[in-house]
Amino acid sequence: MSVKRINQLRSKIQGANLDGLILTDLDQIRYLTGFTGTAALVVISDRRVDFLTDFRYKIQARKQVKGAKVHVVRRGAIGALKDFPEFNIKNRRYGFSGEHLSVTDRDLIQKNLPDVLLVAADAILAEMGWIKEPEELASIRKAVEISDTAFERILNLITPGVRERELAAELEYQMCMLGSEKRSFETIVASGYRSAMAHGVASSKKFKKGDFVTIDFGATVDGYVSDMTRTVVLGKATSRQRKVYNTVLKAQKAGIRKVKAGVTAVSVDAACRNLITKAGFGKNFGHGTGHGIGFLVHTGPTISPLSESKLKPNNVITIEPGIYIDGWGGVRIEDDVIVTRTGGKVLNRAEKKLLEL
Repeated sequence: MSVKRINQLRSKIQGANLDGLILTDLDQIRYLTGFTGTAALVVISDRRVDFLTDFRYKIQARKQVKGAKVHVVRRGAIGALKDFPEFNIKNRRYGFSGEHLSVTDRDLIQKNLPDVLLVAADAILAEMGWIKEPEELASIRKAVEISDTAFERILNLITPGVRERELAAELEYQMCMLGSEKRSFETIVASGYRSAMAHGVASSKKFKKGDFVTIDFGATVDGYVSDMTRTVVLGKATSRQRKVYNTVLKAQKAGIRKVKAGVTAVSVDAACRNLITKAGFGKNFGHGTGHGIGFLVHTGPTISPLSESKLKPNNVITIEPGIYIDGWGGVRIEDDVIVTRTGGKVLNRAEKKLLEL
């Protein structure tokens, strides 16, 4: 898998008139080599791939890294670059990820490699990993299964007096016990008025009867993540709560029905957004409808009014419209969806009808 991915990237490097790439982003490095540590630099050229790390990861790198020669360096990886002969050839062009490389590190690389022209190469890295291989889809499916099951296990804990942080802790524990390597992002548990905060991470607030409780969370399997959201109500829902919830649910279903290879991401967003706007809540839906997932919890394609992407087979995306009313509360419902030539395949099986707990 690593060799295949590196060769695919090499063809893009050549097409961009570059002599190679210098990568420092750990997620990109894991995707290409399999390395899960926290200190690494990778150089990809037309004939070789060099992986640089330090003593702490010597054994781990030699076990994990595929498709690259491992170098254990005594000084920092950037400082060790000057020892590589290919960098002593004048006017060589090497790409880097402008999105992930700090200005400080870029300047340090340039200082160590004065004869190399550094070129931002985000265009050839942008869609890396968007289209999933069968093995990747299997890992995402497992992560989604873990999330679904963990959600079902913690429903009985959503009772008056329980703190948001307590629910988040139990949810993360359940995912761990079901096989998740780690949470895919900081778990969001936002109740009552706090559910109007789209990214309201769990606080010390206690649940109260009548609260909406929005839970946004994910598991990780083989480095691949899930990302799901459910909103429940504590007690019997009011007519206003039902209206808001059902509007979001209808919008989410409309977005999912629109998903299909070849469809623009903008049109998927519009399917959700238009329904919410017609219901009178347009100003209360202020974020994009979704995003890609994979090694990262937020990757492409982005599903928003500003997206320029078209969906492709084996993209995995979220569909997550929401309505947020400041001082009152909010609702978001989110599923992970595989794009196919015939439509969208929803991976989640957790209940989406309004649960009154």
